[in-house]
Amino acid sequence: MIRNILFDFDGVILDSMPIRDYGFKKIFENFDTVLIEKLLDYHSKNGGLSRYVKIKYFYNEILGREISEDMLQHYADDFSRIMKRELINKKYLIADTTNFIKSNFEKYNLHIVSGSDESELRFLCKELGISNYFKSIHGSPTHKNELIKRLLLDNKYMSGETILIGDSINDYEAASVNNINFYGFNNIDLIKVSAKYLNNYQGLE
Repeated sequence: MIRNILFDFDGVILDSMPIRDYGFKKIFENFDTVLIEKLLDYHSKNGGLSRYVKIKYFYNEILGREISEDMLQHYADDFSRIMKRELINKKYLIADTTNFIKSNFEKYNLHIVSGSDESELRFLCKELGISNYFKSIHGSPTHKNELIKRLLLDNKYMSGETILIGDSINDYEAASVNNINFYGFNNIDLIKVSAKYLNNYQGLE
């Protein structure tokens, strides 16, 4: 029996990937577009990873440079300012997910575990009017694997009663590491790795 549902945010609750793409293009606008496209490809394939990981990847792997913690935070802060400005529009909410959440938040214990920056995530949820549906909202820089581990321990949730709904391979891996069931959503490539895939939420209601 499912009692606890953990949601990824980007691509599951909010259709934010095009805006995230724009954010990375903007903060790295002084670099060659070919290099930025390589980052966007990595970003697309690793939606569950935090911006800190992606910014480091851009510097370390694409540019072949080191990046200081101060510079990393500078880029992350710039990215966050863009997200806070752009993503508070309710038109980006994914209707299937938000309708399910609003109809079932009293039936299940709902939480968000995301690769998005935690303070930004909580700001967006408040502005979008969905904060009150969740028992807790968690994000980066803490890795999603650790977020789920802590959440299970702090709430004394049984792994067999807890699922994660996500749209990336990183979400699937985070669920597997923590021995909870994974339900893919909004990314048909996940059918290759997960036996459970949601075309809609009727199977959970």
